[in-house]
Amino acid sequence: MSILQKIRAGLQKFMAGRRGADELSMALLIVGVVLSMLSTIFRLPVLYWLSLAVYIFSLYRMLSRNLEKRYAENATFLKLWRGKSSAVRQSVNRMKNMKQYKYFKCPECKSRIRLPRGVGEVTVTCGKCHHAFKQKA
Repeated sequence: MSILQKIRAGLQKFMAGRRGADELSMALLIVGVVLSMLSTIFRLPVLYWLSLAVYIFSLYRMLSRNLEKRYAENATFLKLWRGKSSAVRQSVNRMKNMKQYKYFKCPECKSRIRLPRGVGEVTVTCGKCHHAFKQKA
């Protein structure tokens, strides 16, 4: 058995029963990198120490053997993140299509509606609440 195989076997034995990197741990690492870069740019030692704390917490989560608690933390994070990520994705799509479409909200249910630009004033019926109103595009 070579030295690399021994190291690999030792690491596999050490990581047995541990979850490793999940979505929350990866997000924490990204936050740590951003904080570290900001601390370098603005020369703020508080951000450096905060990034170090985030790195340590992420490493703690990856090496923890309390799988049930880590699953629950990750599930809570994913539940919160999915709502935010879809809102960000929709905002990006609206910015990309700003020249082709005009976006506005329904006055009743506040859902987003889009109209092609240049059609003039039309009567719009909301697909969600079926409220009809006039809108200029």
